[in-house]
Amino acid sequence: MAYPRGLMGSTRVLHGVDLMLQQGRFLGLAGPNGSGKSTLLRAIAGLEPVESGVLRVLGGSPGSAAVQRRTGYLSEDTPFPAELRLCTMLRMLGELAGLERAGLDARVAQSLSEVGLTQHAEQRIGRCSRGMLRRFGLAQAWLADPELILLDEPTAGLDAEGFEVLARLLARARAQSITVVLASHLPGDLLQHCDQLAIMLDGRIATVRPPRELIPEGGLLEVYRQARGSA
Repeated sequence: MAYPRGLMGSTRVLHGVDLMLQQGRFLGLAGPNGSGKSTLLRAIAGLEPVESGVLRVLGGSPGSAAVQRRTGYLSEDTPFPAELRLCTMLRMLGELAGLERAGLDARVAQSLSEVGLTQHAEQRIGRCSRGMLRRFGLAQAWLADPELILLDEPTAGLDAEGFEVLARLLARARAQSITVVLASHLPGDLLQHCDQLAIMLDGRIATVRPPRELIPEGGLLEVYRQARGSA
């Protein structure tokens, strides 16, 4: 995958990525800024076109409506229209995901309750705090009971209640054999939640191993140095 750079051509973001994830497993993605983590998640979510190679998600194309309805995605910046109310935004997303209208209001109410936002259901998105927005982002990612959940820096900006919400949602996902891909800069996120950890460097997967085999006392910077040295 490449991004245009005006008259200078394009910059290649992902190349040679070879990765397979089994159902019900939790994969962590780690790497320096610009290593391609967010781009890879967006490609899996069907939001970035793949120029070459083969990308199959849940047995189909990530850009297809059928696959996107089975995929939950939390971006790093949770970009929702500021003028919409939380409940309105969730209803719209639920309709796009193919949820039946008859039970949609109840599902929206349940989702807001799960992340502690019931009393803010009628609040406009633009008036929410950063922590509330991150919890709302988790609510929309889980709204349609997806089979695959993609989380980009899910703990960034979370408030205290949000950490508890995320832990509950991930525990439920594991109990239901939902597949999770979690990108994070924080060793604690990766050690606590992930079965395998993929280290990304310069748009490539440098290594995939259990987190406790990869993350030493020196933290992730030491992991990146070792991965570069062995590349």
